Amino acid sequence: MNLEAQIAKIIEAYGAALYDMEVVTEFDETVFRIYITKAGGVNLDLCAAVSNELSPFFDVHPPVSGQYRLEVSSPGIERKLTKPIHFKHAIGEKVKIKIPGQERFKGTLKSADDNGIIVETKEGEASFAYAQLGSVKTYFEWNN
Repeated sequence: MNLEAQIAKIIEAYGAALYDMEVVTEFDETVFRIYITKAGGVNLDLCAAVSNELSPFFDVHPPVSGQYRLEVSSPGIERKLTKPIHFKHAIGEKVKIKIPGQERFKGTLKSADDNGIIVETKEGEASFAYAQLGSVKTYFEWNN
């Protein structure tokens, strides 16, 4: 079982799911960030519990080499979509899409499968293969 599958299994024991992982450098510090989701939402207590469970596991199976800081959080209401499963779970949400070398699009994610997505824009439906996509994020429109 690979590291990602082992991490997912630990998170699932808390009734949550692994959304994504990333390693970033912030202020000369390496941060290993884990994003989790759960029906009904993710709260601070859940993040702390998962972090406390993962810490001793990472003492034995370090996720990165050298010193790092572990962060466990929700991906948030406005989140990056990078995997087909992310897109499938975001159907019906508003998305911002950047296509390399082209313009940016905004619209509502209408469908997603293992090959690509369909987005409803002001100009009509547009379909994209995952390989075409640059960055895609959900976004929330705040109403006054």
